[in-house]
Amino acid sequence: MSVVTRFAPSPSGRLHVGNIRTALHNLLFARKLDGKFILRIDDTDRERSTVEFDQAIRDDLAWMGLEPDRLVRQSERFDLYEREFGRLKAAGRVYACYETPEELEVRRKVLLGRGLPPVYERRPTDAVAPEGREPHWRFKLDHDAPIAWNDLIRGEQRFDPKLLSDPVVRRKDGSWLYLLPSVIDDVDLAVTHIVRGEDHVSNSATQIQMFEALGAEPPQFAHEALLVAAEGKLSKRLGSYGAEQLRTDGIEPMALLDVLARIGTSQPVEPIASLDELAAQFDFSAFGRAPAHFDPHEVELVNARLLHKLDFSAVAERLAEGAKEEDWLLLRGNLGRLSDLARWLPVLHGEIEPPELSHEERLLVKDAAAIAEKLDWSSGPWRALTDDLKRISGRKGRELFHPLRLALTGRESGPEMAGLVATMGRERAIRRLEAAARR
Repeated sequence: MSVVTRFAPSPSGRLHVGNIRTALHNLLFARKLDGKFILRIDDTDRERSTVEFDQAIRDDLAWMGLEPDRLVRQSERFDLYEREFGRLKAAGRVYACYETPEELEVRRKVLLGRGLPPVYERRPTDAVAPEGREPHWRFKLDHDAPIAWNDLIRGEQRFDPKLLSDPVVRRKDGSWLYLLPSVIDDVDLAVTHIVRGEDHVSNSATQIQMFEALGAEPPQFAHEALLVAAEGKLSKRLGSYGAEQLRTDGIEPMALLDVLARIGTSQPVEPIASLDELAAQFDFSAFGRAPAHFDPHEVELVNARLLHKLDFSAVAERLAEGAKEEDWLLLRGNLGRLSDLARWLPVLHGEIEPPELSHEERLLVKDAAAIAEKLDWSSGPWRALTDDLKRISGRKGRELFHPLRLALTGRESGPEMAGLVATMGRERAIRRLEAAARR
């Protein structure tokens, strides 16, 4: 069996980390098994769906490297839905209903008042069309067929169909709700595995009967624990957690994907630079059932660790103009974001403002400038400079090194000084020491 997975966002907003995680896991599972990953745009809701969000979703996925093997749109498949709906109607598996929302709410309250679950009651009189009303349509669940499946994450799942309401699948205006078109697409596209959040478990129960009513074998299901943050369940309202904001903040896409691939599992979150490597290690048996806690700070930490490992060839096209491979190798271990490198290039190859030092510190860097003039800069100038200065001044530790770092780089902290000094060179280093001593 060739594995086929799908990611089915609605183009009514930008992607957030919750549905990015769903897309990622579908892609990783398919890639691990040499299968296919389909992007299905669920745009049947014509009022909320927009071309702009459709494009934004595809752009975000492309930025992260989550490229689908096939793209389909539900808005282009209405003929298929109509045909399959006709089959179900002829078989008596969908039926017309005429209640108003107000009437349904009264029924719900009556059932709750009797201590009963608010399950939709089928009544023969409901099939009679009141004058002037158009029907909405429900799928008729088979109450004699228990619903069960072995979920790849949650294990054995069982539902009593008598405790489920017949779901509405089509509105009175003829528009489609989510459940039935999704099943029709999954059958037509030969989807073998549905990977989504645990909030869809009851939907899966009703959809299993839809698959069977259409004469199809239901796919396998994997329902993941929900992704949560300090604010609770992530949603599209939390725009700061979206791909757009993360891209603006300069987060490497693989840093985000590394976190989303592993949180909620027994596997450690590690900086991995390849989707293929992530896919090779992807395993549903590692997933737990507790909510997966997403912390943006963890993404930033992984982002830094990932940058520290990347070769120059992986970033060369995105670096600031003039950056060389030796600059990257020298600076990458101190970067939190790729954009940080640009702020270090003047330290290596340009000019900096002399820092404000105390009187004692100015005397120290003045001595350092005099020592630097006499050094052999062909080998280890930083070590030679600090050894001589330590002997002359009697200073050591921060008292010695901090004023020198400030004078030479204008920064309180940063990469190892030996590499910085060797790269900036003799003339630039002496000039900076003298300027700091005079200020």
